[in-house]
Amino acid sequence: RKQAAEYSTSSSEEEFESKPSLTHKVKRALRERRKLEKETKQLIKQEELKRLHKAQAIQRQLEELEERQKTLEIFGVKLERELRGEADSGTKDENQMLHEWFELVMEKNKLTRYESELLIIAQELELEDHQSRLEQKLREKMAIDGKSKGTVCSGPQGQTVP
Repeated sequence: RKQAAEYSTSSSEEEFESKPSLTHKVKRALRERRKLEKETKQLIKQEELKRLHKAQAIQRQLEELEERQKTLEIFGVKLERELRGEADSGTKDENQMLHEWFELVMEKNKLTRYESELLIIAQELELEDHQSRLEQKLREKMAIDGKSKGTVCSGPQGQTVP
């Protein structure tokens, strides 16, 4: 009898001890999950900031490019007038003016290609940002679905329905 009483006491103590350790494990798992979610949000924010800085740099480069193109356009118009004889060409000969005009056209084409590249990079950044937002929405929906699956509802006739 004494052994039976000791056994029942020790088994109930083990059950009592296992319950707190179980809640401790659950709490630890929740803390780790929150920490992981926080770290993920920080990484997402850092990526957004990187994309923002990159987009701002591209915008500045596009503005500088536009100014350079305007300058070339003004110079090109002046050079074309000189070639046509509409303006005073001074001491320049026609071959020198043609050479300058061709260089001007090449520079303008180079700037146009560079502008296209910058616009493609900007579009790429927009797509990355859109993808990031979609992934965040998906994570949020999956977290909501995971929480709703974890709840237990009472069905008809007292049956437990997940």
